Parts: sequence; C-alpha cells; structure tokens
Amino acid sequence: MPDLFDHSTDAPDSAPRPLADRLRPAALSEVIGQDKVLGPDGPLGAMLASGQLASLILWGPPGVGKTTIARLLADETALHFTQLSAIFTGVPDLRKVFEQAKIRRQNGHGTLLFVDEIHRFNKSQQDSFLPHMEDGTIVLVGATTENPSFELNAALLSRAQVIVLERFTLADLELMAQRAEKDCGRPLPLDGPAREALLEMADGDGRAALNLIEQVMGWNLSAKLDSTELSKRLMRRAAQYDKLGDAHYNLISALHKSVRGSDPDAALYWFARMIEGGEDPRYLARRLTRMAVEDIGLADPQAQAVCLEAWQIYERLGSPEGDLALAQAVGYLALAPKSNAGYVAWKAALKLAKQTGSLPPPKHILNAPTKLMKDQGYGEGYDYDHDAEDGFSGQNYFPESVKRPVLYQPRERGFERELSKRLAYFAKLRAKREG
Repeated sequence: MPDLFDHSTDAPDSAPRPLADRLRPAALSEVIGQDKVLGPDGPLGAMLASGQLASLILWGPPGVGKTTIARLLADETALHFTQLSAIFTGVPDLRKVFEQAKIRRQNGHGTLLFVDEIHRFNKSQQDSFLPHMEDGTIVLVGATTENPSFELNAALLSRAQVIVLERFTLADLELMAQRAEKDCGRPLPLDGPAREALLEMADGDGRAALNLIEQVMGWNLSAKLDSTELSKRLMRRAAQYDKLGDAHYNLISALHKSVRGSDPDAALYWFARMIEGGEDPRYLARRLTRMAVEDIGLADPQAQAVCLEAWQIYERLGSPEGDLALAQAVGYLALAPKSNAGYVAWKAALKLAKQTGSLPPPKHILNAPTKLMKDQGYGEGYDYDHDAEDGFSGQNYFPESVKRPVLYQPRERGFERELSKRLAYFAKLRAKREG
C-alpha cells in the first residue's frame, strides 16, 4: 500500500534529469567527501557493520549529501524510506506518517523517516517523534544546517546521535567534476585555472558544483575558456552566511580570537568575511569596542578611543567607505598590547560584592551632613589625601570586616607597565603608613 508523502523517484527514461540527479550515488561506497563518518572507523560505518542503525541528526551545510546519505542508509538496512520536509509538514501530517509506520512495523517492516530542515519544527512537533523513536516504530534521520545544540530539544538530542557532515573540499569537487565528464562523455571546456575557479564558485556545495558544471557543458563550446572568460559568463556563488545563525557566531568568534591572538591578517580576513556576508557594520563596531575593553584594556587606553572614532567615522560615511575605518581599527586592536587585567578585576569585584552583601563602608569615609550622623562617628578620623604626605593617606576604604583584596593586577605589557609601577608605589606607601 502506498504511503502518504512517499513519492517515487523513478522517471521515464525519456524524461530529462539534471546532472546532480544522474550522479546521485547508488551506494554509500560512492559517496564523496564524508569518509570520516562513513569509513570503517566512522560512526555510521560502525553502525552499519554492527547491523544496528540508531536515530541520527545529520548536521552540515547545504549540498553535502544529507538526503542522499539518509536514502542510502535505508537501502543498506532494508528500511522503508519515508521523506518529509519540516517546512511543509504539520502535526496532523506527522500523525498519518506515524500510523503508516505502525502498520508497516506490524507487517514486519521498519521505517527510516527522513526529515529535512528538522530544526524548523517547533517544540511540540519535535516532541511528537519521541514515543515512536523509543518503541522502534521509526528510525529518525533529521537533516539540519543549524547547530542542533541550539535548535533541537534536549529530549530529541538525547535519543539521536549527531553526525557532522563537512563541506566539500576542492579535491572532492574535482572528483565530482571527473564523474560529470564521464557521464557527459566529454571534458569540461575550461583550462586549468578556469576549472579551479569554477569549483571555487561552488563554495563547498556539491549540488551547486554539479549545476555549474551542467551549465558550462550546455554551452557546447569547441574551445576552452580561461578564467577571465568564465567570470564573464558565470557569477561567483554568494558565501553562506546567516546573520542570525551559526555562521554569525562562528565568524565573530574567529574575529575576536584573531584579535586576541595579535594576528592582524587573520583578523582582517574574518572581518572581511563578515562584511562580505552582509553583516551589519554597526554590530562589528560594537564588538570591536568590546574587544578593546576586554582584551586590551589599560595596556593601551587609546584602543578604545580608536574604536569609538572608527565607529563615528562609519556613521558619517556609511558603507563601503566607512568599512575601511573599522578595518583599520581591527588592525590596531590586533597589534595593540593585550591585557585582560581590567576584565579579571571587574569579575573579581562583582564576585566580592555578591559575597559581602550589604556591608556598609567604614564610617571614616562617610559624609556627616547632620549632627546625628556626626554623633554616630560618620567622617571621624578621615584623612584628606591632598593634605597627606605624597598626596596619599593610605587609609582603608573597604568595609571593616573585609580583608583587603588584590583585584587589579596589571600585566607587564604596554601602558600597564606604568600602572604596575604606580600600584607598587602606592602599596609601598600604604605599608609605610600602616607600619
């Protein structure tokens, strides 16, 4: 009996089929670029060798073979393959699929339910899979381009193994190109540099690469094109970047750590990647200023001013002219001396503040505007620092029951070297006053 949402992939021999469909692997051994998960020592290879296929979440960028692998896993394990898209499916549709799987199970057949874009299901929809996964009605294989840790319920993740699929390398895409040439019966009409440029245009997406190859083959050229001629006919594929998704957080992390690691070349590269991806430069300006405060601090107080000035220049010029000001700030931050001493001191101060609760300041540093407050000892014994020797009284400013801590410990880098000397100077004077 045919199942709801099951669609035959068989087409008449005379029907046109895209190159990407014609080259779809017929066995897992033909899958390109995913040896880490499909090899004998990989998680899927080990599962298949044991004859036990668990529920899976296939996580990876578009065009790396998630659907193909799911279909081939069903073939390898003799499970009925059912495919859904989370974009077009609701809870009533899922119930019908589960009922079909139950009937199939009663007849001695298992079901591999493949759900594309599974991260688009809401919590209740994700929860609906759980009992059917637990009782063996379905083996769930979900596909997602988003980080499962953020997009999928913990309950679902606890019942499925996350398999990470990687974007294709140029070597992987070259192998695809060779298979395409064999299928078409002729070589690509491109010289060496143009061939490499074509594969780079796919940006690690196998489906995109095969579509580009099919387009070039369709030109029926008698002479080979060079890179210049190819670029006139084809546009480079837009970089994969989601301002609200995983790539956003990965790239800003790479930019921040490159700045912290004093690598201006890497920092500028990641900055450019985010700009090219369409990131809001104002967001980057804010994050750069945060880097100046957190990772440079008082080792170079000018760094914060450089960021704020670059931010202001951007607001006046806009893109693309103002992007250069932010890029120069990136270079400045990367080469500035680094210190997180101020950041560490602030966190330590917050921790101490929480621990000490509502302890009052010592009375000698409190103002006494009324007679009652004077009678209570407010302001009594306060030493006015400007009247003290060296302009420093050395008095205690912490609550009386708090042992004086050392919160700020400047590094021996940049301007903080000078601040370290000043701290040592005042510590010496304080010890002298207390002695």
